Amino acid sequence: MHLCEEHLKEDVERKIKTSIRKYKMIKKDDVIAVALSGGKDSMVALHVLNSLFCDRPDISIMAISIDEGIRGYRKKTIKAAKLLCKKLGVSHTIVSFDESFGRTLDQIVKVRKDKFPCSFCSVLKRTLLNRTAQALGATKVVTGHNLDDEAQSVLMNILRGDVDRLVRLVPTSVRPGLVPRIKPLRNVPEAEIALYAQVENLPVDFVECPYKGLSLRGEVECILNNFEDKHPGTMYATMGSFYKMLDLLKEGWTQVDLQQCSVCGEPTFAKICQACKLLRELGNKKRVKK
Repeated sequence: MHLCEEHLKEDVERKIKTSIRKYKMIKKDDVIAVALSGGKDSMVALHVLNSLFCDRPDISIMAISIDEGIRGYRKKTIKAAKLLCKKLGVSHTIVSFDESFGRTLDQIVKVRKDKFPCSFCSVLKRTLLNRTAQALGATKVVTGHNLDDEAQSVLMNILRGDVDRLVRLVPTSVRPGLVPRIKPLRNVPEAEIALYAQVENLPVDFVECPYKGLSLRGEVECILNNFEDKHPGTMYATMGSFYKMLDLLKEGWTQVDLQQCSVCGEPTFAKICQACKLLRELGNKKRVKK
């Protein structure tokens, strides 16, 4: 479709509202914590959710930013996040890898050159986000995953043969110790989100993470973007196929019960969570406190 600014905004907001209603993402008395990186996706998520629910006395919205310690990148996006939160009057909490784990991501990468930076970043960020959301009393965590992100995740897990993780993309139940995550932007293409951010004049810093190109996701992104250019609708079709297969997949791969990590107390499939295992590999004495 070729849309003017007004109808572009309406279309993006319609897709977000449809996802919220269809998957019953937000309910009465929810305390919503938006994982706010300062990038376009999370900034649009906070902007739209605030416009939808700011007048609802039964729903609270806050923002959490994780500072991994990526030189030349994260300070810029944190600054953008602060600007938007101030403009909207939203409570903003910032937590860092350095304070929580004793090392920045840049320092971790220097020590473990044999692993992709995202291998550490995604695990530690997920743990810190969940821990912070719990401490703040959040009932839901909003992430800025868009249609492109979701399609990439599906293809990545298929390429790796990781059916367990593929099924976990859509949790079937609330897990004790885990603040449920919701993805209101899941059916909105990345390009439309970028346009929306520009049209709404959001203080977004469009700089990309310097480690992005080193991950499998970066390679999969290139593959899907090429297909989308040549065959428009590829990403919608990928997600449509995934949802059709999901019920069959769940029959063979049911969710495993979680237990508490013996080190930090976070939910885990094993005795020790992945975050603590990675920190142990680094020789860190600092752990996420119980």
